[in-house]
Amino acid sequence: MVVVDILNLNKEKVGQAELPADIFDVPLRQHLVHEVVLAQLANRRAGTASTKGRSEVRGSTHKLYRQKGTGRARAGTRKSPLLRGGGTIFGPKPRDFSYQPPKKVRRNALKTALTAKVKENELLILDAFDLPEIKTRRFVEAMAGLELDNALIVTPESNENLERSARNVPKIKVLRSAGLNVYDVVKYRHLILLEPCIAQITERLQK
Repeated sequence: MVVVDILNLNKEKVGQAELPADIFDVPLRQHLVHEVVLAQLANRRAGTASTKGRSEVRGSTHKLYRQKGTGRARAGTRKSPLLRGGGTIFGPKPRDFSYQPPKKVRRNALKTALTAKVKENELLILDAFDLPEIKTRRFVEAMAGLELDNALIVTPESNENLERSARNVPKIKVLRSAGLNVYDVVKYRHLILLEPCIAQITERLQK
């Protein structure tokens, strides 16, 4: 077990939490993190780049000039890729870039990312992050009290006041524990977990 302090929004210690070693203290396998991050970025690609080939561009199919006797290279239609306004040779077409690494790889990559946060002292456990109203200023003040300006905040369930107060703050993201992923853990410098998230993450990764 890995023992960490539980803090409140005033950065005062209010207790301790035990983190399972098979999730928060595993060997660091960076190649798995790299593989999963690449897959997540590939899945985000729109894949809508498209060009027209010589059969698709607009233009006459009339032969430009006679085949022989001009001294020039033979030419067919003005749709030729060699001419201005002609088709594109081997250009991109809409495609799906997405792929899915094995489930075991995804799970171990997330464990590695979480372990790295613990080892680098970039994991913070809060007892709660309750805001009385939707107010960005209140959220910024709370983050200033924690002395953090680049963080991923993981909540156990929907928290509209927190989510809407933080959505316009740069370098901050609020995410529910069900959507915890490798890319976001790696992207943000600090990881803030609300205490109930520990049990949810443990249940998810120990299946």
